[in-house]
Amino acid sequence: MNTYWRTFKVAAWLGWEMDSNWTEPWLFVIYSVVKPVAGAFILVLMYVVFVAIGRPQGDPAAFSYLYIGNSFFIFVASVLFGTFQVIQSDREWYQTIRYVYISPISYYVYIVGRAASKVAVSSFAVAITLLFGVFFLNVSIQLSWTAIPMFLAATALGLTVLLAIGICLGGISFLTAKHTHGLAEGIPGLFYVFCGVLFPLSVLPSWGRAIGQGIPLTYWFDITRRLLAPSLGVDTTLTGYDDLTILLLLLVSSIAFFALSILIFKTGEYFARKAGKIDMTTSY
Repeated sequence: MNTYWRTFKVAAWLGWEMDSNWTEPWLFVIYSVVKPVAGAFILVLMYVVFVAIGRPQGDPAAFSYLYIGNSFFIFVASVLFGTFQVIQSDREWYQTIRYVYISPISYYVYIVGRAASKVAVSSFAVAITLLFGVFFLNVSIQLSWTAIPMFLAATALGLTVLLAIGICLGGISFLTAKHTHGLAEGIPGLFYVFCGVLFPLSVLPSWGRAIGQGIPLTYWFDITRRLLAPSLGVDTTLTGYDDLTILLLLLVSSIAFFALSILIFKTGEYFARKAGKIDMTTSY
C-alpha cells in the first residue's frame, strides 16, 4: 500500500509539472482563470442563439441548467483526455514508457496519479466558472450546508467513473497507433449529447433517452444540478429517482467501471506485451 501511495504521489507531481512548467506560475494562474471565463462567454453566446430561435422572452431556468451542466463537463473533457493520453504521450512523444513500465511500480496507479493533476486544474476551472456565473450572469446556485456532504460524495463518485472510463480507453491505446485522439474526443462528444449537459433527456427521442439513462454520468450531472440548484424545475426524466437512489447508482457504477477498467487495462497490457507493442512508436 505504501508503494501505491508513493507511486500516486510522485506521478501526480510529475503530471502537475508537465501541465504547468511551460510558463511562469503567475501566467499559468492567469491562464487558468481566463480559460474558464472564456468558456462561460461561449455558453452565453450559445444561450443567446437558442433564445433567438425558440424563446425570445428568455428562460433563466434553462440557462442555469445549461450553465451548470457545461461547468461540470469541464471535468469530462479534461480528465478523460488527460487519463487517456498518458500512455500515448509517454510512448509517442517522450518515449519514456519503457523506463516507467519496467520500474517496480503499478503502472495503473501511475496513470491515475498522472490524471490527478488534471482533476486539480479542472476543479479550479469549474469553481471559477460557477463563481463567474453566480456573480456576473445571475446563475441560480443554492447549495445548502446540509447538501455539501452529498455533493462531495457525488463529485468523488463521478470523477471515479471518469477516471475508470479514461483508463479503459488507455488500455485500448496499448494496441493502437498514435491516431486515437479522436476516440478520446469523440467519447466526450457522445456524453455531451446524451448525458443531459446542454438539454434535459426529455427532449430526446425514446432511444436517445435510453442511451442517456444507461450512462452513469447522466446521473452525476442530474444530482449535481439538484444539489446546486434545487429550484430549477426542469424535467430531466429522472424525477422518479430520489437523491440517495442516484447516489447509490453512482456508487454501483463507479465500482463496476473500476473493475471494467482493470480488466480492459490488463487485457490490453497483456496483448501489447505479447506482441511487443508496449514501447513501439508509430514512426510516421
